[in-house]
Parts: sequence; structure tokens; C-alpha cells
Amino acid sequence: MDLNQMTARIVAIDKEHMDAAKERWRKIAKPLDSLGKLEEAVTKIAGITKNAEQISIEPSALVIMCGDHGVVQEGVTQTDSKVTRIVAHNFTEGKTSVNAMARVSGTDVFPVDIGMDCEHAKCREVKPFTLIDRKVARGTKNMASEAAMTRKECEEAILIGIDMVRELKEAGYKIITTGEMGIGNTTPSSALASFMLGEKVETVTGYGAGLSKEGMERKIHAIKKAILRANHEGTAPQDAVEALRQLGGFEIAGMAGLFLGGAIYRIPVVIDGFISAVSALMAVNIEPKTVDYILPSHVSKEPAGQMVLDAMKLKPMITCDMCLGEGTGAVAVLPLLKMGLAVYNEMGTFEDIHVQQYEHFNHENNRNEE
Repeated sequence: MDLNQMTARIVAIDKEHMDAAKERWRKIAKPLDSLGKLEEAVTKIAGITKNAEQISIEPSALVIMCGDHGVVQEGVTQTDSKVTRIVAHNFTEGKTSVNAMARVSGTDVFPVDIGMDCEHAKCREVKPFTLIDRKVARGTKNMASEAAMTRKECEEAILIGIDMVRELKEAGYKIITTGEMGIGNTTPSSALASFMLGEKVETVTGYGAGLSKEGMERKIHAIKKAILRANHEGTAPQDAVEALRQLGGFEIAGMAGLFLGGAIYRIPVVIDGFISAVSALMAVNIEPKTVDYILPSHVSKEPAGQMVLDAMKLKPMITCDMCLGEGTGAVAVLPLLKMGLAVYNEMGTFEDIHVQQYEHFNHENNRNEE
């Protein structure tokens, strides 16, 4: 199937099972709504999976999309693209920050070469994880001077993400978290945030992995050049795939596919930080119903982190001033979700303990009546 055929399969989240989950929360022997966003997340998962009984997010998977960016030529990073390859290798060795965190959350890690600038054979490792080979091309073009990808490449990257969701669901995974690795990828992410949200480049652009003042000036200049070029070529925010091909990256498009795949195959997909959130924004612009299948984790310290979540009307569950990427924020929220599910699945009801059930009161109406 092509991309349009795949996204046409996305339907609204199941309200009946969400209502059943809300009723279950209402009966649990604790103050009403007292677990806040955890209750909202569990209720959403019930609607996504069409299951309000014993809900589980185990086993969990982290998909880390890895790709390189031609815009690095503009001097927008401290390091060159070879670091992408080094970190991807470390994913396969279990030696990165997110590997350590994933071990705590009980999450299996799936690093994917979707667009790294290296030969296929040189990107593969076998233990303890295999770097999954889904390479579309050896990095994007320099978006400051030409489109980052062809339309065909962009759609292929999105479809790769969608198909990975299918594979993981068939393998029994109950939730997918998203991560990325790509030197320079805050530059295309900031470009997409500016372009899609209509915000000034200076407002949405941060220092990434620690730029100097001069590096920041180069980064802003490169983004402005890219957006001006895309505008001259007739690109509009209404065509999110075209915006992605002009200003994005293979890992950004691949993660957008993960979010779309979650909606197609009815499995929750968790946003990580800024780059992941931009990918989610692109997916939601491709098919708006996708937002109901997405769970936020944290709010990135990057300037546009909150803006992008606000644009999707998503509220982060944790705030830690994190901006590491790799999926660290997404896996960090899983233990919290498991705690919420433990209460939902295991705790007795007011009827079980012979206590009168709490009631909801509409205090707003009471004030109006007074």
C-alpha cells in the first residue's frame, strides 16, 4: 500500500472503552482523579487498544531512528556526522544513556539505520542488539540549498516507520517509545517547527548539543535559508509530507511513520523530546486522528519543546529539563505508567471495602448559582 492508503485506515479512538476505563477509575477506592495524568494516559490506552480490562504495556519497545544531515555542512554542529555512526554502534553494544535507562524500564531497544552516511555493512553490529538496516539513503541533502529528500525517499522513510510498528505489534509488544540519533537534527527539527507553527526561527531554535554563539548564528541563518527556499518552491504547511521532504530528515520522517503506525495498528506510541515531538506534529498534520494514539512523555528544554506539544494539545507527564534525545524521556515515563496501571488493574473498589463511593461535584455550577 502507498502512504495515502495506509493513513486512510486510521479511525477515531474507541470512546466506549475509554468510558469503561473512566468508570473503572471512578470506582477504585481512592480520591477521584487523584492520579491525574496517569489516569488520563491509562484511559487513552484503553481507547487505543479497545481493552478496558487488564491493561498492560509490557513488553515495551524503543525504536531509535538514526540518520545524517547534509545541513551539517553549514557549520551548525560542534561535531561531524561520524558521531552518528559511533553512537549507533554504542546502541548495539548497550553502552549509551538510553540503554542504561531502558534496562531499568524493562524496554527492548531497536536501533535503526534509516539514513546514516555509511555503507550498509559498516553499520551492522550483532551483539547484544542488531542495528536494523532500513537505509533509504546515505543522509539527506543540505536543506539550506536544496530539498533534504526526494518525495519518494520521504514517503519511503515514513512507510518504514509504519511497517516497524506492524512488526513490533506482531512480535507482541504493547507500547512503542520513540528515539533518534543524528548529528545536526535539531536544525531540521527547528526548521519544521518554525515552518509548521508560523513562529520566528529565533523563537524556536536552541543551542542543540552545545553550540557557540557563532554556531548558533550559523544555525539560524541556515534554517532561514532553507525555509526561504522551500517557500519559493511553493511548499505549504498544509502538505506535511512536502514540508518533511524539504526541511526534514530520514529519522524524523521515520518517527512520523511510527506515530502513524500506532494509529493504524492501534498501539500507543510515546513521544520523546523535541525532535520526536516534531515528528509527531508532522504525523498529526498528515492525519489529524493520529493524535489520539500518541502519549507525551516529558517537555524538552529546547525552546520549541512546549510549543510543539501545545500545538497538538498534549500535556507532558514529567518535566525534568531533559534534552538528551535517544528516547531517554520516552523510556523514563514507562515506570510511571506501570505504576498507574498497577493501581488500575490491582486495586479494589469502594464496594469491595464497603465504603461509600466518592461523587463528582460541579463546583463551577455551584458558584454560578450563588
